[in-house]
Amino acid sequence: MNVSKMIAPHIKGVAPSGIRKYFDLINEMKDAISLGIGEPDFVTPWRIREEGIYSLEKGFTHYSTNAGYIELRQEICNYMERRFNLKYAAEKDVLVTVGGSEAIDLAIRAIVSKGDEVIIPEPSFVAYKGCTLFAGAVPVPIELKAENQFRLRREDLERAVTDKTKIIIIAYPNNPTGAIMEYDDYLEIVDFLKDKDIMIISDELYAEMTYVDKHVSIAIFDEMKDRTIVVNGFSKAYAMTGWRIGYACGNEAIIEQMKKIHQYAIMCAPTNAQYAAIEALRNCDDDVTEMITEYNHRRRVVLSGFRNAGMDCFEPLGAFYVFPDIRITGLTSDEFCERLLLEEKVLTVPGTAFGDCGEGFVRATYATSMDNLLEAIKRIDRFIKKFA
Repeated sequence: MNVSKMIAPHIKGVAPSGIRKYFDLINEMKDAISLGIGEPDFVTPWRIREEGIYSLEKGFTHYSTNAGYIELRQEICNYMERRFNLKYAAEKDVLVTVGGSEAIDLAIRAIVSKGDEVIIPEPSFVAYKGCTLFAGAVPVPIELKAENQFRLRREDLERAVTDKTKIIIIAYPNNPTGAIMEYDDYLEIVDFLKDKDIMIISDELYAEMTYVDKHVSIAIFDEMKDRTIVVNGFSKAYAMTGWRIGYACGNEAIIEQMKKIHQYAIMCAPTNAQYAAIEALRNCDDDVTEMITEYNHRRRVVLSGFRNAGMDCFEPLGAFYVFPDIRITGLTSDEFCERLLLEEKVLTVPGTAFGDCGEGFVRATYATSMDNLLEAIKRIDRFIKKFA
């Protein structure tokens, strides 16, 4: 039997993540500096780790309810109201998931049917397109532009929305650009969408990582609350990537269907991670503030470093990435990343990994030590001078 013929065409046709080959290369290098992995370099705060350990010592190793422990869901509701003025009911509006990525996958699968369209503003997190294709839907990219600070505009949606549009994915603060959306940015978008039967998936995993004012969710608008699934988690703000714990908040009708898929595929999120997450929400605001303060310092250093090297670089106001324009080198994004890695041993990610419109850009994270960042900037400056 030819096993390859047994693979579903819509799965086989999805390209692997454009990021992976660079990670494979760097693993073979000594003295290489990675600005590629979007993972906090901080260790999970001790009190969170301690609670996870204590839950194991107490023997709390069994399944939780499918939606997650009610105690955690209540803390999520408290947090969403306290931080973002969003009110949800723990009993019906919240689902605890295996990271934010599972929540995105569940939301898409719960809403779309074959042939439905999902609008994805790009550059964007690599999972959105894959999850859309896996669900049998059609991804419709919108090209966001640096001159608009990579913010979504009403006119972008007017050109992209059709009778087949079922979901719009909104992801701010943004990976890979570091762009944010503010209250006024949403006004015309809300006015355009308020009478349309379109759901929003709002990926707000970096909501704590904003460096001007406070994060604003599109769900804050009355017209959008019931049609928005807010996705968040603990990986970035609490440095809990390996714990794989996230959540979705939204209209109970959608959450119930997401829970059904979750029930059959996953059962429940890891229970020790749930106990740790309760501790994070209750007692770790100061730890988050400390990490964000350090990221902000690094952000300014890295932004200045790229600009001093001669590259145009939009100022990121959220997340922990910069997205410099590398076209002065005459290289493609892939060529730039490969040569920078091989010649200077610095890993960045080509902008095309986040959509075709990312050509001419690269993503670099400042979620690494200041020593690494300063050395990487020296190497990048040396590399850019070759093209002067």
